[in-house]
Amino acid sequence: MAAELVGGALLSAFLQVSFDMLASPQLLDFFRGRKLDEKLLANLNIMLGSINALADDAELRQFTDPHVKAWLLAVKEAVFDAEDLLGEIDYELTRCQFEAQSQTQTFTYKVSNFFNSTFSSFNKKIESGMKEVLEKLEYLANQKGALGLKEGTYFDDRSSSKVSQKLQSSSLMVESVICGRDADKDIIINWLTIETDHPNQPSIFSIVGMGGLGKTTLVQHVYNDPKIEDAKFDIKAWVCVSDDFHVLTVTKTILEAITNRKDDSGNLEMVHKKLKEKLLGRKFLLVLDDVWNERREEWEAVQTPLSYGALGSRILVTTRGEKVASSMRSEVHLLKQLREDECWKVFESHALKDSGLELNDELMTVGRRIVKKCNGLPLALKTIGCLLRTKSSISDWKSILESDIWELPKEDNEIIPALFMSYRYLPSHLKRCFAYCALFPKDYMFVKEELILLWMAQNFLQSPQQIRHPEEVGEQYFNDLLSRSFFQQSSVVGSFVMHDLLNDLAKYVSADLCFRLKFDKCKCMPKTTCHFSFDSIDVKSFDGFGSLTDAKRLRSFLPISQYLGSQWNFKISIHDLFSKIKFIRVLSFYGCVELREVPDSVCDLKHLHSLDLSYTRIQKLPDSICLLYNLLLLKLNCCSKLEELPLNLHKLTKVRCLEFKYTRVSKMPMHFGELKNLQVLNPFFLDRNSEPITKQLGTLGGLNLHGRLSINDVQNILNPLDALEANVKDKHLVELELNWKPDHIPDDPRKEKDVLQNLQPSKHLKDLSITNYNGTEFPSWVFDNSLSNLVFLKLKDCIYCLCLPPLGLLSSLKTLKIIGLDGIVSIGAEFYGSNSSFASLEILEFHNMKEWECKTTSFPRLQELYVYICPKLKGTHLKKLIVSDELTISGDTSPLETLHIEGGCDALTIFRLDFFPKLRSLELKSCQNLRRISQEYAHNHLMCLDIHDCPQFKSFLFPKPMQILFPSLTRLDITNCPQVELFPDEGLPLNIKEMSLSCLKLIASLRETLDPNTCLQTLFIHNLDVKCFPDEVLLPCSLTFLQIHCCPNLKKMHYKGLCHLSSLTLSECPSLQCLPAEGLPKSISSLTIWGCPLLKKRCQNPDGEDWRKIAHIRELNVRS
Repeated sequence: MAAELVGGALLSAFLQVSFDMLASPQLLDFFRGRKLDEKLLANLNIMLGSINALADDAELRQFTDPHVKAWLLAVKEAVFDAEDLLGEIDYELTRCQFEAQSQTQTFTYKVSNFFNSTFSSFNKKIESGMKEVLEKLEYLANQKGALGLKEGTYFDDRSSSKVSQKLQSSSLMVESVICGRDADKDIIINWLTIETDHPNQPSIFSIVGMGGLGKTTLVQHVYNDPKIEDAKFDIKAWVCVSDDFHVLTVTKTILEAITNRKDDSGNLEMVHKKLKEKLLGRKFLLVLDDVWNERREEWEAVQTPLSYGALGSRILVTTRGEKVASSMRSEVHLLKQLREDECWKVFESHALKDSGLELNDELMTVGRRIVKKCNGLPLALKTIGCLLRTKSSISDWKSILESDIWELPKEDNEIIPALFMSYRYLPSHLKRCFAYCALFPKDYMFVKEELILLWMAQNFLQSPQQIRHPEEVGEQYFNDLLSRSFFQQSSVVGSFVMHDLLNDLAKYVSADLCFRLKFDKCKCMPKTTCHFSFDSIDVKSFDGFGSLTDAKRLRSFLPISQYLGSQWNFKISIHDLFSKIKFIRVLSFYGCVELREVPDSVCDLKHLHSLDLSYTRIQKLPDSICLLYNLLLLKLNCCSKLEELPLNLHKLTKVRCLEFKYTRVSKMPMHFGELKNLQVLNPFFLDRNSEPITKQLGTLGGLNLHGRLSINDVQNILNPLDALEANVKDKHLVELELNWKPDHIPDDPRKEKDVLQNLQPSKHLKDLSITNYNGTEFPSWVFDNSLSNLVFLKLKDCIYCLCLPPLGLLSSLKTLKIIGLDGIVSIGAEFYGSNSSFASLEILEFHNMKEWECKTTSFPRLQELYVYICPKLKGTHLKKLIVSDELTISGDTSPLETLHIEGGCDALTIFRLDFFPKLRSLELKSCQNLRRISQEYAHNHLMCLDIHDCPQFKSFLFPKPMQILFPSLTRLDITNCPQVELFPDEGLPLNIKEMSLSCLKLIASLRETLDPNTCLQTLFIHNLDVKCFPDEVLLPCSLTFLQIHCCPNLKKMHYKGLCHLSSLTLSECPSLQCLPAEGLPKSISSLTIWGCPLLKKRCQNPDGEDWRKIAHIRELNVRS
């Protein structure tokens, strides 16, 4: 009964691959054609079945019996040997079929001729390999008595669709009710909404409790509760911190969460500055989920820019440790385990959900005993409830209650038995997919489609008789795991995460197969490792990583990073690597910046299914790559040196995903249409110097594409009717790019419109970009109900367009970018379309609009507006404005909170702050004739004042001291303004926390100008012409962070001038020779050095002359 109840052993899923291959008629034909012993196939099938019958008992007993664990490991190795052997035969079959089809003779004749030839070497290899595997399996099967292994009844869990179909319908459900946490929730909401005059800003509140208690779920409910609207937060952001706490990384993540944009800044100064600008004077709520860091100085470094928020700002923290809360000086709320009645509600809501099951007295009794074993943990209750939802009989429930799993010894990671129980009862195919996720770091956000591609490349997505596409099978597998709570939606739309405890579970069940660099305690990779991953941020280079090549059965080599474009190097020979990893399935060199050439020996990787060479510097691919007949995925994105694809690419008939965007490739290879299995193509080029455009479009139309498609050189479609051949509307596309050549001059704008009309996508589209389109207007499908799901639209360099369509009718549109539309003079009512226009629009960007004059605006949900190089812009009534190049402001300017003027305002001599009473941030840059800033009355809102590169600027015109006029000012930057040498006599505002200066006289006057109780903590020094800096009494004692940037003549530094600092950055100081002879103060916990070649050499570990001076510093970053 137990063997039938469980979902199937993990080993069974690996065995199923071999069973499917053995059932192939082509395999039997191969043996007969080669005159090989057919009995070997039958015996292998029988022997694998015998092993499979023992798999379930062995899977459970391996955790308590080391002999069984060793047996199971040996079995896995033998099974992988069998799979690899069958894979080689499959490769030969594919090769011979392709070669037969490429000849003029018939397929039957060629295959027969091929089989009847003598291939003694390969034949001997296959037969001897088969016999060796059979001997291993027979030996292992005979050990069942000595080990006391019991046979079970194996069934193919893929054939039972009842469970997966039922779960499929509820896979995207979100729980709207949280049990047993009402009081906790009220406490947190009260803390968020109550007014306070607490001097420490922002206030911090930590929810503390063990893993699985539901801390994150509780805060999610609070975060989305309408009651917190009473607090009137200007900004809300959610950040998952996790156990890998780096000051730069965490700060950057907070910035990205607030701006909803990726940030590529490489140093803490830039990130701090950007984050401060975003928070300046604004009331925010920031959630920091899953914090582990206990070091106070690191938290203080992260906290610095957060202190610039307005009064009432809040930080809500979830953590497992009270020491974490103590280091953050936060209030603490201890989250307790659920009471028994609350536990039953959580369990019942999941066990009975959509199942039609009614609890009789006997089921309820057993259920309550199971609930008691979950120890009040919501995560355990949820997962065990999801498991029992699929079990209807009392015997099933009793089997789970009486399982030995509850009594398993606790490991160091303390796997919760209820979670392991839920894993135990997964179908074997889901176990394998879940276990593979052990390659992901904790809190790693993954995209569903990308994970499915990895599963596909590992041959995890099996469909009996190949009824469905593997992508569809993967979708079902993913949704099944999601519905069973093994995956969960992340805070970022379109991505998913695993709970920390489930990540631990994945690593626990796949410990002998998956190795994650730096996470796994052993330094050397075990020889049994099949799947290997590493974080490209932590690992800059592999330097003779010997144990990598010891893993002869390696199937995955995967760099993983949350950050786009992360770089690393490989210092061992790629050719040598290829010779050692013959059985690799997934091979990624993503971000390996020094990889310039792929050796011809890549063709030896016959089992390779996925190859990712994105962000490398390869110039071409070897022709031998076209012999990888089993390849499914080929990614070449951002290979800036790559100029062409191999001529014989059409030989890769199994390829399902081909991407080579942002390369120099400009045409498709010959016979491209033979890639009939292609699902994703980015991009597709239309080449007028190749075969007829109609034929090229017909080739594209014949491909059954899903997901993404980019069509380049659309200008080569001369006949609009030809565009219909591409069949774009019938493709299930989510993302579409249509690109014309920038120098194309249209013959007939109406023809251009008709071409675009006939490239209409389906209603499924979410992301559309149109570049260099040369029509005067857009077809109706761009704005009507045809694109009801569109969330992103970019129209770029459509210079002949005279009017914009009513894009306001796109009800789902969240981001709109309009760039380089020179023909647009005004935007009127036609742009909005109706009174309820742009209902979802949050981000709007206008770039390089030479003739545009904006007079009316109506964007009810707009959060960000960017306007660059729009010289005729005359006014706006929007809340936030960022403007470059030339700006004339008229009309009502009082709502403006942020103003950036850069260049083009030569008539501006005096800037009158009185015109902008609500302004929070003002930046004036490259205003050649600006002389003064004037202000008559107290300006209570201004928090940030930046003046850069204004050669005539001399002084401020203030009738009263700055402390009175600018009580809220926290940042003051005055750089490259050579005529400013003194601050106002009355001193600087008391609340200034950060300054940027480039004049030595201004720096020298700081101590006299600042109040003794000054808040100044951060100082940036730019373009200072000195040889030695800083003197002992020069800088204020309140400083904790100092950056010295772009001081070309600086040679030495004074130790005593740095004694009060905790963070120091030295950048672009090429003459700086060394650090102070005394070293650096012990107070400095963060040091960044970049662009200082002389100093960099002396600070190298371990031989640099200055290394001993900085070896104690915890956060150290020295780079070119």
